[in-house]
Amino acid sequence: MKFRPCIDIHNGRVKQIVGGSLSDQGSMAVENFISEQDASFYAALYKNDHIKGGHIILLNPNGTEYYRQDCEQAKKALREYPGGLQIGGGITEENAADFLKDGASHVIVTSYVFKDGIIHYDNLKKLVKAVGKNRVVLDLSCRKSEGEYFIVTDRWQKFTTVRVNLDTLNALTDYCDEFLVHAVDVEGKSSGIEQELVKILGDWGKIPITYAGGVGSFQDLSLLKELGQDKLDVTIGSALDLFGGPMKYTDVVSQLR
Repeated sequence: MKFRPCIDIHNGRVKQIVGGSLSDQGSMAVENFISEQDASFYAALYKNDHIKGGHIILLNPNGTEYYRQDCEQAKKALREYPGGLQIGGGITEENAADFLKDGASHVIVTSYVFKDGIIHYDNLKKLVKAVGKNRVVLDLSCRKSEGEYFIVTDRWQKFTTVRVNLDTLNALTDYCDEFLVHAVDVEGKSSGIEQELVKILGDWGKIPITYAGGVGSFQDLSLLKELGQDKLDVTIGSALDLFGGPMKYTDVVSQLR
């Protein structure tokens, strides 16, 4: 299990938010932390510690003023650490190559592929043709409904009919290099991991998967490693001292090398 750091950008600022609180109306969210540093500060830190494969997430809708501000922040990070970070949020076939040219190692995609409640394989194939399978990360961020996990889109506001299960993972593995999975119901709460989801992901483990959501302690990391059968990487956000939490970044880095 490796540590995959994050840089979440909302309204042009590096933040940590409660995942399920995002709203397009007024660009609002419940905020755990607002950084006084810009995105390049965190990129430089991750670069100096030789941590690759972290992700930048743009949390405002594409086409809005705030999205442009998010992109400006993201480009600072990508210039600081070219090839070291992935980027997601508003990614389409049309703009994916531009983000890679700006220095992203991969583009992370959700709503362009998962929309109207289904998987749009035509868009997925267009994306793969534009940038290559090895540069695509599919974001399978999900919420639980009636005992099952369903992929959610549009800043985690809309449910699809696509379940996060072994069949879905098998169907999508030919179109991407990695999966990123935010457990949205616990995202930003530092309240413990989604154990059932972690078991599903750990039972599969055919390509890299990064799990995010709910990690609040080193005990959570141990449980994640056990239940995920040491097949999953992990992102820690609000619980990290970089973002106002109790877990020391340096301790996480030393433990998850």
